Amino acid sequence: MRRLDRRGAVAFVEVGGAADCPVDRAELLARFHARETGGPMLSGAAAFAAMWRALPLLRPFGLAARAPAVLWGLERGYRLFLRLRPRLQRLAGGRT
Repeated sequence: MRRLDRRGAVAFVEVGGAADCPVDRAELLARFHARETGGPMLSGAAAFAAMWRALPLLRPFGLAARAPAVLWGLERGYRLFLRLRPRLQRLAGGRT
């Protein structure tokens, strides 16, 4: 995502440096979080959609995710990914 952010529109923050964040560190590690300028803290698919809206190449996907049905489907897919993530990490780690 950083490579797609040529304009510097997204501020990527490492969890270790988020001391003033209102979200618990364990929750930060469990799900993706983002905040649009002046907006509330978002997590999961809504956070990805917010980030996509800031990146010109992915903006159409972020705008599409404003539709409740689209965001619902993305969130379901994200939750499935979170369940599979530990296995995927083990597989990726085993090949390096």
